[in-house]
Amino acid sequence: MTAALISRGKGRRAAAALGAVTLGLLTLSACQQPTSLATVTVGTQTVTAEVTPGCDGDGKSLDKQAVQSCIGKKGEGTITVRPGERVRVGVDPKVAKVGWFVVGGGPVMAAPSTDTYRTFSTDELFKAMNPATGQSESLREVTLMVAEAGKNQGSGPMALWHFNLKLKD
Repeated sequence: MTAALISRGKGRRAAAALGAVTLGLLTLSACQQPTSLATVTVGTQTVTAEVTPGCDGDGKSLDKQAVQSCIGKKGEGTITVRPGERVRVGVDPKVAKVGWFVVGGGPVMAAPSTDTYRTFSTDELFKAMNPATGQSESLREVTLMVAEAGKNQGSGPMALWHFNLKLKD
């Protein structure tokens, strides 16, 4: 009788251990890798964002349709910027390793950067070229896009982050 109780207790412990291991493996398989973050800082204001929904190629370049859809999106929060202030943009080191660039009112960088952060003037970010006149215009609001460069030259970006900047009088 005693032997039957002991073996039944061992069976319960073994079943409990097997259940704990199975639950642990299920939990680990459900975990997703965290998305890379981008950060914009102006003075003492800082906004951090994950990749804009629908604008993450998951390590591959976005197709033209996705890029067109993403260009019109807005950021979630707004940072107020005064004329002459410096805007600091930072990215995750994994993004910097591939390369990244910034688009304000128009293209801001001549080539992708591999630094983890860059500083820009409001003059660079709040200028846009008017296609009708060919003249440069000053903007009052800008959706700042941070783009992870494609792995191949000429390919589209792999991910986009959006931030709203508003110029204060």
